[in-house]
Amino acid sequence: MDRSLQGKVVLVTGASSGIGEATALALSEAGANVAVGARRADRLADLEKRAPGEVLTLDLDVTDEQSTRAAVSATVERFGGLDVLVNNAGLMLNGSILGADTTEWARMVHTNLLGTMYTTHAALPHLLQRKGTVVQISSTSGRQASAGGGVYAATKFGVNAFSEALRKEVTTRGVRVVVIEPGMVATELLSHLTDPTMQAAARDMMSAMRLLQSADIAKAVLYAISQPEHVAVNEILIRPTDQAA
Repeated sequence: MDRSLQGKVVLVTGASSGIGEATALALSEAGANVAVGARRADRLADLEKRAPGEVLTLDLDVTDEQSTRAAVSATVERFGGLDVLVNNAGLMLNGSILGADTTEWARMVHTNLLGTMYTTHAALPHLLQRKGTVVQISSTSGRQASAGGGVYAATKFGVNAFSEALRKEVTTRGVRVVVIEPGMVATELLSHLTDPTMQAAARDMMSAMRLLQSADIAKAVLYAISQPEHVAVNEILIRPTDQAA
């Protein structure tokens, strides 16, 4: 059994399903003490039962800066420090720019971009103390924007830009910054869509390929953070073999 993270402390946001849940389980299996946060905190109880290691469940809303600070503080209080932050919380509400419900834009910006920033800001002093790692779950949409996905892409481009600036600020102080950019993954993310045209397009696209699974992304996270301290895996782009775009 891989115990490469024995004794390390990890905080995973958006851990109630999908990539966040799979990552929390994989890191627990690798020996880490894992704090898991989500708005749907009731779902975290089942994750806690399935994890082989010690797990702290947190009611966390990354759009609320005070909530992110409380989550980081609770993690440090429980486990004595923080080695890895996995910023995974996000939502995708794709649709055309013309006629869009701009409240959905605000939700994406607040969750995907500001939520990542708030949690990173709260965790950074502790990560500097332990020469830790920040893992940002971005997207292929952080590299190229598609019609109907302009605002989602803008948030992910923003995450990538924020992460590169952060890397330049902290890498010489021992903190590694990792950006993971998945393509099409079989998660609940697409269920967030409210636009019927986008829903139909997503269903057609998903049915035409062998999708990535959440566990595939969790393995990439584990690979990046398990490297020796002098090795920084700064970016991992992962697409399904069948995804051409």
